Amino acid sequence: MGTFIDHVYPELFLFLHGLYQAVVISKAMIFSDSLLYPSSPPRNKGRCARLWKISYGGLLKMVTGCLLTVYEVSCIKGGLILMNRELPPRFMYPKEWQHLTMFILLTLNGCVDFISKNVLPQRYVGLEKGTLALIIYELLLLMVSHIKESEGVELHVHSLLILVVFLLLLVFTAELWAPNMCHLQLMETFLILMMGSWLMQAGFTLYRPVSGHPWQDDDISDIMFVTTFFCWHVMIDASCLLGIYDFSSFWHRYTPSLKLTGPKEAPYYTSSPGPLYELLQEVEQSEKEDQVLLFSKSSPKTGPIVAGTWSTLPSSCGLLSHEHGTLLGEGNGPEG
Repeated sequence: MGTFIDHVYPELFLFLHGLYQAVVISKAMIFSDSLLYPSSPPRNKGRCARLWKISYGGLLKMVTGCLLTVYEVSCIKGGLILMNRELPPRFMYPKEWQHLTMFILLTLNGCVDFISKNVLPQRYVGLEKGTLALIIYELLLLMVSHIKESEGVELHVHSLLILVVFLLLLVFTAELWAPNMCHLQLMETFLILMMGSWLMQAGFTLYRPVSGHPWQDDDISDIMFVTTFFCWHVMIDASCLLGIYDFSSFWHRYTPSLKLTGPKEAPYYTSSPGPLYELLQEVEQSEKEDQVLLFSKSSPKTGPIVAGTWSTLPSSCGLLSHEHGTLLGEGNGPEG
């Protein structure tokens, strides 16, 4: 992009979106919850439940994409025209048109998320993932052609960005077949954090260097330190992702009263005992009593039932222990 603000605002949105995704994934891993259908807070009922189900991520993408589109158009003096009036006509502002295409793709992604989650009668995860993968494919093509006129430090910065976009494309493609896999979601979140933080770094590197002096394209040391800074961003973003998980784990473990939700259990059907259940219980109990009575009549030398159990000791034993009660029968008496 052409200015420092053009670099910072879109990538700040990406970085904050990555932080939000890190919190969501950490919560899902701690509670063994679903990543596609996270459980809502139990206190949300009625209208609050409807508000909870709104796709705020999709709305935010639409608003951000529209604002960035308006900003990109307004930055061009005389308007963002496609071709000039000279002969032969030539295309005007190629990079700005590529930026505009990227912002339109972000807006369309938000529209698809919102329609799938809040408009259609059933959510279509395949539609969301497929649209996102297609957008990243187009973004990769735009980025490859975006660096045709770049050189030196700018070329190296954008080449590392293309590497992140390519890896993100592989992850989104894999999610078409495994949309609820936690490992892919972690990789996606990490790469989104990398994409946002590295492009913010690119804004400072290309337009507002910390030293106050521009980077030199013909200095090999500057180009080597671009790679060094990229490696630092990898370590910082990975540590940030790990720190969010540790903080979320500590928060939900030691502050149980402040938990949003508990682990999502598998659905099952329960019902209160009805008349049929009570009738079956009575029949089963009567069958048990008939069996006990029949057994006591067919075994005259077997002791009677005491406390719901019977003794198989013969009557000549005389006396049972106090734990089973006293044996009563003909000719039975205590023996010395």
